[in-house]
Amino acid sequence: MAPSSSSSAPSPSASPSFPEDLPTPTPSGKPSGGGSIEVSGTVVQGVEMGCRLIDQYLLMAGPGINKEDLRIGAQLTVRGQVEQGMMTTCQQGTPFVVTEIVSR
Repeated sequence: MAPSSSSSAPSPSASPSFPEDLPTPTPSGKPSGGGSIEVSGTVVQGVEMGCRLIDQYLLMAGPGINKEDLRIGAQLTVRGQVEQGMMTTCQQGTPFVVTEIVSR
């Protein structure tokens, strides 16, 4: 009698199921028109050197913004846009390009 082949391995034509659309973070800031939002809070150091965050947003200095104005410990309200596809060297946070510092 020939041994039966009862393998639990998936067939080569079966593809793993991955979610098509992963959930994206909901902005904790308030809309400010034109697709930008405002985010307020204390700037904190990320897990990688030079990475700065407010809430879950990774602050990226946009045109005309001095990175030194986004210093650790600063209480800021910033305006800008979430950039979901932006590549960064930071291991956390949703990339947020700061286009304006509203208040310090």
